[in-house]
Amino acid sequence: MPKQLILASNNAKKLRELQTLIAPLGVELITQGSLGISEAEEPHVTFVENALAKARHAALEGRGAAVADDSGLCVRVLGGAPGVRSARYAIDAGRIPEGLGQALVDPANNAWLLDQMQCHKQRQAHFTCVLVAVRHANDPEPLIAEGHWEGELLHAPLGEHGFGYDPLLWIASHQQSAAQLPAELKNSISHRALACQHLLQLITARWGVDDSPVWPWQQT
Repeated sequence: MPKQLILASNNAKKLRELQTLIAPLGVELITQGSLGISEAEEPHVTFVENALAKARHAALEGRGAAVADDSGLCVRVLGGAPGVRSARYAIDAGRIPEGLGQALVDPANNAWLLDQMQCHKQRQAHFTCVLVAVRHANDPEPLIAEGHWEGELLHAPLGEHGFGYDPLLWIASHQQSAAQLPAELKNSISHRALACQHLLQLITARWGVDDSPVWPWQQT
Protein backbone atom coordinates (compact mmCIF):
# COMPACT_ATOMS: atom_id res chain seq x y z
CA MET A 1 0.00 0.00 0.00
CA PRO A 2 1.41 3.42 -0.92
CA LYS A 3 1.59 6.36 1.44
CA GLN A 4 -1.81 8.03 1.65
CA LEU A 5 -3.06 11.57 2.04
CA ILE A 6 -6.67 12.38 2.77
CA LEU A 7 -7.88 15.04 0.33
CA ALA A 8 -10.22 17.47 2.09
CA SER A 9 -12.45 17.67 -0.97
CA ASN A 10 -14.94 15.56 -2.89
CA ASN A 11 -14.26 17.34 -6.18
CA ALA A 12 -13.45 14.68 -8.79
CA LYS A 13 -11.63 17.13 -11.09
CA LYS A 14 -9.49 18.37 -8.24
CA LEU A 15 -8.70 14.79 -7.18
CA ARG A 16 -7.52 13.82 -10.68
CA GLU A 17 -5.45 16.97 -11.06
CA LEU A 18 -3.76 16.71 -7.67
CA GLN A 19 -3.21 12.96 -7.95
CA THR A 20 -1.35 13.43 -11.22
CA LEU A 21 0.80 16.18 -9.76
CA ILE A 22 1.65 14.30 -6.57
CA ALA A 23 2.23 10.92 -8.26
CA PRO A 24 6.06 11.28 -8.34
CA LEU A 25 6.08 10.89 -4.55
CA GLY A 26 4.29 7.55 -4.68
CA VAL A 27 1.43 9.02 -2.64
CA GLU A 28 -2.21 8.02 -3.05
CA LEU A 29 -4.92 10.63 -2.48
CA ILE A 30 -8.20 9.47 -0.99
CA THR A 31 -11.19 11.79 -0.78
CA GLN A 32 -12.69 12.61 2.58
CA GLY A 33 -16.10 11.58 1.25
CA SER A 34 -14.91 8.02 0.64
CA LEU A 35 -14.08 7.87 4.36
CA GLY A 36 -17.43 9.28 5.42
CA ILE A 37 -15.91 12.62 6.48
CA SER A 38 -18.17 15.65 6.25
CA GLU A 39 -17.02 18.93 4.71
CA ALA A 40 -15.50 21.42 7.13
CA GLU A 41 -16.84 24.92 7.64
CA GLU A 42 -14.89 27.74 5.98
CA PRO A 43 -15.62 30.83 8.10
CA HIS A 44 -12.28 32.58 7.66
CA VAL A 45 -11.33 35.57 5.54
CA THR A 46 -8.01 34.21 4.25
CA PHE A 47 -7.18 31.27 1.99
CA VAL A 48 -4.57 29.89 4.38
CA GLU A 49 -6.91 29.83 7.38
CA ASN A 50 -9.66 28.05 5.45
CA ALA A 51 -7.26 25.52 3.95
CA LEU A 52 -5.74 24.82 7.36
CA ALA A 53 -9.18 24.35 8.93
CA LYS A 54 -10.16 21.87 6.21
CA ALA A 55 -6.90 19.94 6.46
CA ARG A 56 -7.10 19.64 10.25
CA HIS A 57 -10.74 18.55 10.09
CA ALA A 58 -10.00 15.82 7.52
CA ALA A 59 -6.97 14.62 9.49
CA LEU A 60 -8.95 14.48 12.73
CA GLU A 61 -11.91 12.59 11.29
CA GLY A 62 -9.80 10.36 9.06
CA ARG A 63 -7.03 9.76 11.59
CA GLY A 64 -4.28 10.33 9.06
CA ALA A 65 -2.25 12.87 7.12
CA ALA A 66 -4.37 15.24 5.06
CA VAL A 67 -4.11 17.94 2.43
CA ALA A 68 -6.56 20.72 1.62
CA ASP A 69 -6.69 23.66 -0.71
CA ASP A 70 -8.51 26.97 -0.78
CA SER A 71 -8.47 29.00 -3.95
CA GLY A 72 -10.16 31.86 -5.72
CA LEU A 73 -9.87 34.95 -7.87
CA CYS A 74 -8.43 38.18 -6.45
CA VAL A 75 -9.00 41.48 -8.24
CA ARG A 76 -6.63 44.31 -7.34
CA VAL A 77 -9.05 47.27 -7.59
CA LEU A 78 -11.65 45.37 -5.55
CA GLY A 79 -9.26 44.94 -2.64
CA GLY A 80 -8.72 41.26 -3.38
CA ALA A 81 -12.40 40.39 -3.83
CA PRO A 82 -14.02 38.03 -4.52
CA GLY A 83 -11.16 36.14 -2.80
CA VAL A 84 -12.25 33.39 -0.47
CA ARG A 85 -15.88 34.08 -1.42
CA SER A 86 -15.21 33.44 -5.11
CA ALA A 87 -17.52 30.42 -5.32
CA ARG A 88 -20.35 32.34 -3.58
CA TYR A 89 -19.86 35.82 -4.99
CA ALA A 90 -23.27 36.16 -6.63
CA ILE A 91 -25.00 34.28 -3.80
CA ASP A 92 -23.54 36.61 -1.16
CA ALA A 93 -24.71 39.59 -3.23
CA GLY A 94 -28.26 38.23 -3.37
CA ARG A 95 -28.13 37.82 -7.14
CA ILE A 96 -29.01 34.13 -7.05
CA PRO A 97 -30.41 31.82 -4.36
CA GLU A 98 -28.63 29.05 -2.51
CA GLY A 99 -28.72 25.52 -3.83
CA LEU A 100 -28.23 26.06 -7.55
CA GLY A 101 -25.93 23.82 -9.56
CA GLN A 102 -22.47 24.90 -10.65
CA ALA A 103 -23.67 25.35 -14.23
CA LEU A 104 -25.81 28.25 -13.02
CA VAL A 105 -23.59 29.58 -10.24
CA ASP A 106 -20.46 30.09 -12.37
CA PRO A 107 -22.13 32.33 -15.00
CA ALA A 108 -23.86 34.31 -12.25
CA ASN A 109 -20.55 34.89 -10.46
CA ASN A 110 -18.94 36.01 -13.71
CA ALA A 111 -21.81 38.37 -14.52
CA TRP A 112 -21.73 39.95 -11.05
CA LEU A 113 -17.97 40.46 -11.23
CA LEU A 114 -18.29 42.16 -14.63
CA ASP A 115 -20.97 44.45 -13.16
CA GLN A 116 -18.60 45.36 -10.33
CA MET A 117 -15.86 46.17 -12.83
CA GLN A 118 -17.84 48.47 -15.13
CA CYS A 119 -16.30 51.68 -13.74
CA HIS A 120 -12.74 50.37 -13.48
CA LYS A 121 -10.09 50.64 -16.17
CA GLN A 122 -7.45 48.83 -14.12
CA ARG A 123 -8.26 45.13 -14.57
CA GLN A 124 -5.32 43.24 -13.09
CA ALA A 125 -6.34 40.05 -11.32
CA HIS A 126 -4.91 36.69 -10.37
CA PHE A 127 -5.97 33.26 -9.23
CA THR A 128 -4.59 32.17 -5.86
CA CYS A 129 -4.28 28.62 -4.52
CA VAL A 130 -3.11 27.76 -1.02
CA LEU A 131 -2.39 24.10 -0.25
CA VAL A 132 -1.96 22.95 3.35
CA ALA A 133 -0.78 19.49 4.41
CA VAL A 134 -0.72 18.17 7.98
CA ARG A 135 0.65 14.92 9.42
CA HIS A 136 -2.19 14.81 11.95
CA ALA A 137 -4.91 17.11 13.26
CA ASN A 138 -2.66 18.76 15.85
CA ASP A 139 0.42 19.07 13.66
CA PRO A 140 2.33 22.13 14.93
CA GLU A 141 4.19 22.44 11.62
CA PRO A 142 1.69 22.41 8.76
CA LEU A 143 3.17 22.61 5.28
CA ILE A 144 1.84 25.67 3.45
CA ALA A 145 2.33 26.20 -0.29
CA GLU A 146 1.00 29.03 -2.47
CA GLY A 147 0.55 29.51 -6.18
CA HIS A 148 -0.51 32.63 -8.09
CA TRP A 149 -1.59 32.91 -11.73
CA GLU A 150 -1.54 36.46 -13.01
CA GLY A 151 -3.79 37.90 -15.71
CA GLU A 152 -6.25 40.63 -16.64
CA LEU A 153 -10.02 40.59 -16.57
CA LEU A 154 -11.79 40.54 -19.91
CA HIS A 155 -14.96 42.54 -20.57
CA ALA A 156 -16.90 39.39 -21.51
CA PRO A 157 -16.43 35.64 -21.06
CA LEU A 158 -14.22 33.91 -23.61
CA GLY A 159 -13.61 30.17 -24.00
CA GLU A 160 -15.44 26.93 -23.31
CA HIS A 161 -12.96 25.01 -21.14
CA GLY A 162 -12.26 25.20 -17.43
CA PHE A 163 -14.72 26.39 -14.84
CA GLY A 164 -15.40 29.25 -12.42
CA TYR A 165 -13.81 32.50 -13.55
CA ASP A 166 -11.59 30.89 -16.20
CA PRO A 167 -13.52 32.57 -19.07
CA LEU A 168 -12.75 36.03 -17.63
CA LEU A 169 -9.01 35.83 -16.97
CA TRP A 170 -6.80 36.72 -19.94
CA ILE A 171 -3.36 35.08 -19.85
CA ALA A 172 -1.12 37.45 -21.80
CA SER A 173 1.78 35.00 -22.08
CA HIS A 174 -0.41 32.63 -24.12
CA GLN A 175 -2.76 35.22 -25.68
CA GLN A 176 -5.77 33.23 -24.52
CA SER A 177 -8.20 33.19 -21.65
CA ALA A 178 -7.78 30.50 -19.01
CA ALA A 179 -10.90 28.88 -20.48
CA GLN A 180 -9.33 28.64 -23.94
CA LEU A 181 -6.20 26.82 -22.81
CA PRO A 182 -6.01 23.04 -23.33
CA ALA A 183 -6.48 21.25 -20.01
CA GLU A 184 -3.00 19.71 -20.07
CA LEU A 185 -1.37 23.12 -20.57
CA LYS A 186 -3.55 24.84 -17.99
CA ASN A 187 -2.79 22.17 -15.40
CA SER A 188 0.94 22.72 -15.87
CA ILE A 189 0.96 26.51 -15.42
CA SER A 190 -2.03 27.28 -13.22
CA HIS A 191 -2.07 28.53 -9.64
CA ARG A 192 -2.88 25.02 -8.40
CA ALA A 193 -0.02 23.49 -10.40
CA LEU A 194 2.43 26.01 -8.96
CA ALA A 195 1.17 25.40 -5.42
CA CYS A 196 1.46 21.63 -5.94
CA GLN A 197 5.05 21.91 -7.12
CA HIS A 198 5.90 23.90 -4.00
CA LEU A 199 4.07 21.43 -1.76
CA LEU A 200 5.97 18.47 -3.24
CA GLN A 201 9.23 20.20 -2.44
CA LEU A 202 8.09 20.80 1.14
CA ILE A 203 6.90 17.21 1.64
CA THR A 204 10.19 15.85 0.32
CA ALA A 205 12.29 18.18 2.47
CA ARG A 206 10.24 18.16 5.68
CA TRP A 207 8.43 14.84 5.81
CA GLY A 208 10.91 12.67 3.94
CA VAL A 209 10.16 10.34 1.04
CA ASP A 210 11.65 6.85 0.87
CA ASP A 211 10.67 3.31 -0.14
CA SER A 212 8.68 2.68 3.03
CA PRO A 213 4.94 2.12 2.43
CA VAL A 214 4.03 4.49 5.27
CA TRP A 215 5.18 7.88 6.49
CA PRO A 216 8.10 7.78 8.97
CA TRP A 217 6.02 8.99 11.94
CA GLN A 218 3.48 6.19 11.34
CA GLN A 219 6.00 3.38 11.45
CA THR A 220 5.93 1.08 14.46
